[in-house]
Formats: sequence, C-alpha cells, structure tokens
Amino acid sequence: MENRPLEYDYTVAKMFMLTTIVLGIVGMTIGVFIAFELAFPGLNTIFGHTIAEYTAFGRLRPLHTDSVAFGFTVSGIFATWYYVGQRVLKVSMAESKFLMFIGKLQFWLYVLGVAAAVVSLFMGYTSSKEYAEFEWPVDIAIVVVWVLWGVSIFGLIGIRREKSLYISIWYYIATFLGVGMLYLFNNMEIPTMLATSPIGETNIGDWFHSISMYAGTNDALVQWWYGHNAVAFVFTVPIIAMIYYFLPKESGQAIYSYKLSLLSFWGLMFVYLWAGGHHLLYSTVPDWVQTMGSIFSIVLILPSWGSAINMLLTMKGEWQQVAASPLIKFMVLASTFYMFSTLEGPIQAIKSVNAIAHFTNWIVGHVHDGTLGWVGFMIIASLFHMAPRVFKRELYSKGLMAAQFWIQTLGIVLYFTSMWIAGITQGMMWRAHDEFGNLAYSFMDTVNVLHPYYALRGVGGLLYLTGFLMFAYNIYKTMSSRPVEESELQNASPMGA
Repeated sequence: MENRPLEYDYTVAKMFMLTTIVLGIVGMTIGVFIAFELAFPGLNTIFGHTIAEYTAFGRLRPLHTDSVAFGFTVSGIFATWYYVGQRVLKVSMAESKFLMFIGKLQFWLYVLGVAAAVVSLFMGYTSSKEYAEFEWPVDIAIVVVWVLWGVSIFGLIGIRREKSLYISIWYYIATFLGVGMLYLFNNMEIPTMLATSPIGETNIGDWFHSISMYAGTNDALVQWWYGHNAVAFVFTVPIIAMIYYFLPKESGQAIYSYKLSLLSFWGLMFVYLWAGGHHLLYSTVPDWVQTMGSIFSIVLILPSWGSAINMLLTMKGEWQQVAASPLIKFMVLASTFYMFSTLEGPIQAIKSVNAIAHFTNWIVGHVHDGTLGWVGFMIIASLFHMAPRVFKRELYSKGLMAAQFWIQTLGIVLYFTSMWIAGITQGMMWRAHDEFGNLAYSFMDTVNVLHPYYALRGVGGLLYLTGFLMFAYNIYKTMSSRPVEESELQNASPMGA
C-alpha cells in the first residue's frame, strides 16, 4: 500500500495567525500614540477634551501592554503551536473531530475574551496590577481558554505518531503549565459586590471590580513572582520553542546541540521562577528576598545564553544564508537581541545598578529591546515561514520582507538607545545633589532634558509599526496569490522546507 504524505489541517493555525496580525497592529499603534503623547502631551486632546479621559497615557498604557503581550504574542504562540505541534508529532488535527472542536472553541472564546479585555480596560475597569489588569470575569475567560489549549496540547501528544518529543514541545508544555500556575495564584481575587456591598446597593462598577486576596507586601511578592515570570513563560519560553523549530527548518541545519537545549531548558525552569524579587529592590520585602532575586537573575544568564548560543551555532558554517535570506536574518537577529536582553536584565538586577535604573526609562528600553527584537522578530519570522505552507501560496515579496527587516531594525535601535540614554540620565539627575545635600535638579528639569529622547523613542516605534504594516500587507498578498503545492514551495525556495 502506498505511503501518502500526511495532510495537516491548518484551520485553527490560520485563525490565530489572523489575530496575531490584527492585535499586533492594534497594540503597536496604541504604543506609538502614547510614546508620542509623552513627548507631546497636547496629543491627549487631539480628539477633543470630551474624550481626553480615554486617550490619556494612564488609560491606554495597559491596553498597549496587554494587547501586545496577551494579544499579539499569545496569538502567535497559539498559531505556531497548531502548526508546529502537528508537524513535529506527525499527526493532523483533522484526525480528531474532538480536538478540532476544542481548537475552534478556544479561538472564539479567546476572541470574546480579548474583546472583553479591550472594552473593560478602555472603560477604566482595572485591578491596577502589572500584566494582571483584567478584572475577574475576564480572568475566568482567560483560564477557560488556557485549559482548552492544554487539552489541545496533550490531546495531540496522546494521538501522535512520533514517539519522541522534540525540544520545542517541551517548551510549549512548560508555557502552558507555567502560565497556568502563575496566573491562577496571582489573580486570586474577590468581587467587590461580595466583599463590601449590601444586597440591593450594588452598581455596575461593583459587578466588574474586585480586590486581591493578598495585601501589602504579600501582594507585591506574589505579583512580581507572577509579573517577572509572565515575561519568562510568555516572552521567553514559547519563543524559544519557535526558534528551535523554525531556524533548523528554514536553514536546513540540524540544531547545534540537543543536549545544550535540554540543559538550558531545565536551567530556565529552575532559575527563572525565583528572579522576580529583583523588581522589589529597596522596598519593604525582606532583604534576603531582594538578594535572592538579584542572585538568581545573574545566574539566569547561563541558561539564557545557552539557548541563544545554541541558536547561533546552528548556523555554523552556513552564515552565507544570513546574507541571502531575510527570513533567517530575522531569526539570527532575534537570537542576538535575546542575548543582549538577557544580559542587560541581570545587570539591572544588581542592587548598585538598580539604584540608578529603577523607575527610569532604562527599564523601558530593556523591555522593548527584548520584546521588539526577540519576541516580535521571532513571531514575524515564524509566520513568514508558515504562510506559504499554510495558505499553499508562494510568499508575495521577499524584497518587501528585506525592506521590513531593515526598517524595523533601525526602529529598535532608535528605541532602545534613546531609552538607555534617557534612563541613565534620569537616574543620575535624580541622585545629584549640591554641597548642602539638596537635590540639584527639579522634576521639571528632568522632564525637559528627556524630551528629545521621548521624541526619538516615538520615531523608533513608528518605524517598527511601519515595518509591521509591511508584514501584514505581505501576508495578505500571499493569501490572495495563486495556490501552489507544498512540494513546489520546497523545490522552488532555497530557504528550505
């Protein structure tokens, strides 16, 4: 009997690819607007004074962070899982009506949850906790979506044909378990209507508002145990899963060291969880917790660089592909930004450095060189690789992809360098004093000095958004071009299967 190639079903992957692009545009557009708003506060009333409340930085900033983190990034995680999971496990979603139903149900509940999150944050309903601003009804929806994804992961693993689990699957599983545990513990809360309001005296705000089950220092400890590990299990672990699949597939090179990938995996799992205390330096938490956060942050360099070096050494002897392929450029530079970001973070976690860096724009620069360079570039590269195979069409324009790469790279460089300079300037000015011990600079002195750097940050963000719109256009034109067979794509493209 003839062995026919397995036909993968990318229905759910395509659905999440769409939300990745749409929510990426939404989140980045808001980010660019509020970046320029900091430089030019008059933008807050550009649409009129009556809606200034809704366009203020404080109102839009959670929308920006959450739509990028839990919209663009999480959609990208889901999209790549429904592509990578099938191909690595050698099983098609079409083989299980149950798993196909779960995947589609997950998508539509996710879309409803995103809509509820956007509307509630825009209206001002927030728990005021970093990366955990959603109120309890949205939290419940998120938990349901996450459980459905877990059913999909372990369901596909359960019916797989490939006996061994490739390292990317390990990272996807860790993402599911890590975020699930962290989100549940950090978002333990009581609706205000149950805690304070007598029956018959509730209003609409009480129905959506909630209070944390933790208080004071305990709340801070749990929040930053969660907050920093949201970076670990949303911005790091699943992105490593992507590059361990897509870089070898695109380059045709086997991963440099499978043993190093496993060592780095367990290093990340054991070390990352305890680094969140570095967000609470010079606070009321016990000093040993602060010290532990600093130490584990420095130790974290080892597994982080282990992964990044493994990715870069995968291209050993094949560096000519970096010059020839803009798609591989995205992935190699993503790995490089991962190295930069995971060195910069531990440096900022050192107490003496943190005394200057904390609450400054240097922290903002650190977050964005990782998010834009590592997370953004890797998700873009993954979707570029997937698009021809998912839509069975040749990529519309590699030239447009190359132009996008350079525009976005310039945007990232302008962004993080302006924020580095602004942040260190802030920290030094805040600490400066005269011979009598009085502060040498007022708050407004600092604001005036930072203005050009804020403007430059906005320009950098605008360039990155421009590149992302080019990416969206490239994918759209790919979807609408002439269908071809996947065998044609593999034979026609020098960039691999």
